[in-house]
Amino acid sequence: MPAAPLLDPAGASIVLGHHVAANGLPVPVAPGPSTLFGPRGVCFAPGGAFLVADTGHHRLLGWRQLPQADNTPADFVIGQPDFLAEGRNAGDKPGPATLNMPTGIASDGHVLAVADAWNHRILIWTSLPEHSNQPADLVLGQKDFGCGLANRGGALAGPDTLNCCYGVTIADGRLFVADTGNRRVLVWNALPETNGQPADLVFGQPDMFARDDNAGSSASASGMRWPHTVAVTGGRIFVADAGNSRIMAWNGMPNADGAPASFILGQKNFEAIDHNRAAYDPSERALQMPYGIAVREGTLICADTANSRIVGFPLAGLDMDAPATMLAGQNGFGLKGDNRWKAATRDSLCWPFAIAVHEKLVAVADTGNNRVLLWEAAP
Repeated sequence: MPAAPLLDPAGASIVLGHHVAANGLPVPVAPGPSTLFGPRGVCFAPGGAFLVADTGHHRLLGWRQLPQADNTPADFVIGQPDFLAEGRNAGDKPGPATLNMPTGIASDGHVLAVADAWNHRILIWTSLPEHSNQPADLVLGQKDFGCGLANRGGALAGPDTLNCCYGVTIADGRLFVADTGNRRVLVWNALPETNGQPADLVFGQPDMFARDDNAGSSASASGMRWPHTVAVTGGRIFVADAGNSRIMAWNGMPNADGAPASFILGQKNFEAIDHNRAAYDPSERALQMPYGIAVREGTLICADTANSRIVGFPLAGLDMDAPATMLAGQNGFGLKGDNRWKAATRDSLCWPFAIAVHEKLVAVADTGNNRVLLWEAAP
């Protein structure tokens, strides 16, 4: 199937964190207001702010207004004492303004939520931060800001614990968390108001205490292996289940724990789990470790991470094993390879982990290239 362009074939209009030598090869990254190291989260906040989880530097970078030029320096930093510092939890213990492997970011224009993955918690600001190291107002997954153990140090999960939570989404007044290490997605039916507040619903496990791979069985419509991102549109819920190389979809909000998915993308049936359907090369129906998903104007956009590409699925009539019809980062559905096996360009990708959308712009955390692309949708 020939691919329609998903993003402008000319490439990204703005590149943040771009740092390559004269020969086009990447160079070592030192923290600064304009550099990035393995960024894994991007977020357009309604009102104009733009935020990036600069994961490898264990910090959140914020621009008060959308950058208008390459390598625009950030306006503020959260997680480090200044732009030149790095280290997990700023070299100390967890606190309300420290980070340890931050990944997913979400905002509804008022609340900001950050998946602080290796502190096994979600940090919530009840208003958008405006200055460096503004402390979070709430924490989920831990009893307070000073704690940072997986599942609060216990062997089992619970409705108020988290384990390597990589994704967070705010949609329809709910909070969704991809609790990756517990192989589940937690849902709060309203935005939480207290520290450690328990979730109301779980996807991927039969109850709030189980944490088995694929719900303790082989792959199915109910279990997950490595959920990473949640997208919600038109009442439908999509989960990027990277470990099973598929996207799970629910046609409506379940009212019970462990509800099975309505259909999947990337595999021919619920039991299949192979990367690229056991082939070396991808196709319009195959995925390999998809980590990021988002929705733009009737299209489900997927960062097909290990294939170093982005694919688009039309939402209209979307059902079991539907093919992608749009593509960016590669020259055809049957091709893969980091930067198309060449040096990075404005239209190439290397292990993209996250996607965010604002009007015509698509932000891509181009993780393997240590940069973020602000890329307009194809005309």
